[in-house]
Amino acid sequence: MALEIEQPSVGLSKIAVSDTHGEDSPYFAGWKAYDENPYHESNNPEGVIQMGLAENQVSFDLLEKYLEQHSEASNWGRGSGISAFRENALYQDYHGLETFRKAMASFMEKIRGGRAKFDPDRVVLTAGATAANELLTFILADPGDALLVPTPYYPGLSIHTDSTNNFRITPQALEEAYSKAQAQNIKVRGVLITNPSNPLGAAIEKSLLEDILEFVTRKNIHLVSDEIYSGSVFCPNEFVSVAEILHARNYKDAERVHIVYSLSKDLGLPGF
Repeated sequence: MALEIEQPSVGLSKIAVSDTHGEDSPYFAGWKAYDENPYHESNNPEGVIQMGLAENQVSFDLLEKYLEQHSEASNWGRGSGISAFRENALYQDYHGLETFRKAMASFMEKIRGGRAKFDPDRVVLTAGATAANELLTFILADPGDALLVPTPYYPGLSIHTDSTNNFRITPQALEEAYSKAQAQNIKVRGVLITNPSNPLGAAIEKSLLEDILEFVTRKNIHLVSDEIYSGSVFCPNEFVSVAEILHARNYKDAERVHIVYSLSKDLGLPGF
């Protein structure tokens, strides 16, 4: 069973576009066969029996009956229903629980004053923002490739910075860094920004975000916008999410923009 991988217009890593993903293995082939034709003692006795997962579905009827009478025993609350139990008791979607993704999308819209919209189906949950950034590097770049990262940035690595322009990101600086990488035969895969910035504490103005988006579009590379501090600004109107710009553009070039967010700063919940 070979998967047909759609090639995006903006480049991804060899791993991301490979046609030899794990889904091509007999394990996933068996899983797919079971999903399409599951065994049932009376309704489908000729169906496929799933023996590749450690899921005990035999006792579901007993558990469901118990939870109907003792809904407080579950973490989903009284009235959540059996569907919530089944959704959480089995292997979940690799992108994260649908209910959690919907809650995160709604929360991200709320802390941005409703000026940006997020589709839960486009949200992927990871164990914190660090894991999300690491995952993105594997998806966007190959070994030896580079991302342009404006300085200063967290963590405190020893690197030269220049305060003559108040640490502003400029299109000229991006062009110079891109040309320097090319001169060293280094393929630039994207630009990584933090907005609002750590350690500067400043938000990137809308016009500059538009310049950065124009830059990555012209170079046909990606933009990773780490917006982990988006809910920790004193004046909400000072912060502009790149999602707002994409919305104004009817999501043109959205495939090259990746927004990273976490609850660790705004709610003090590291790892979420």
